[in-house]
Amino acid sequence: MRITKRTNIAVRLLMFCAANQDRLVTKSEIAKICNISENHLAQVINQLSQLGYLHTQRGRNGGMTLARDASNIVIGNVFRDVEGDLPIAECFADADNTCPLVNACRLKLALADAAQAFYAHLDEITLESLVCDNGALLKILNPVVCTR
Repeated sequence: MRITKRTNIAVRLLMFCAANQDRLVTKSEIAKICNISENHLAQVINQLSQLGYLHTQRGRNGGMTLARDASNIVIGNVFRDVEGDLPIAECFADADNTCPLVNACRLKLALADAAQAFYAHLDEITLESLVCDNGALLKILNPVVCTR
């Protein structure tokens, strides 16, 4: 299974916010520390804000924070919300499916089972569990103060 660039950015962004939950963080500092294009980051910030994961504040002293506690953000849900209904393989796509094997192929069922197992495992992981007691990560994501 391959994770889209958007989902990768979303998780990095949420981890950064969780590691710096005592303050507003800016798009530019996230882009620099997480090695993300500010343009891509802006799109993901907007999406995560609309989905209720981030609270954003505009203006000179603006920035963003988590909209809910990191312990209440389930990584499986983040993946589902950001990925949307992207088909795992061509045979899962309604309109763009050109595979002549679709009606007889057993791989589709195996892939569906694998995807369910993948998301079920991610449903056991919270944003807090990715950041909490992870000193090496906090050192990268919160280089100014690393007290957690």
